[in-house]
Amino acid sequence: MPHTAIYATIAQSVAVLFAAAGGIQIAGPAFVQRAYERWEMPRKFYRVVGALELLAALFLSNAETRIWGVMLGAIVLFGAIVTLLKSEQYGWSIPGMVLLMALVPASLAGPF
Repeated sequence: MPHTAIYATIAQSVAVLFAAAGGIQIAGPAFVQRAYERWEMPRKFYRVVGALELLAALFLSNAETRIWGVMLGAIVLFGAIVTLLKSEQYGWSIPGMVLLMALVPASLAGPF
């Protein structure tokens, strides 16, 4: 495929975004804790989400496991988008939808 380098760059970019988000979730600053309380999530659930995001980033950064990262990232993003839409935070759900769409070309950057 002629666009494999572009797809790989997209996959690496998405991996960086997942790593950054996972790091923030694991750190658990006050604004993250307040958001999870507002969404009525279990206490410290943000750490679970952060660990899943870091795992998705790790999988996305390796060509051999990229498809697993795409699947795990899609599940995490789907849950986040549904949570945001359920709490009527429509504007905040748009970046999640864009990132979810970015997983499509990232899935095409596999080891062919």
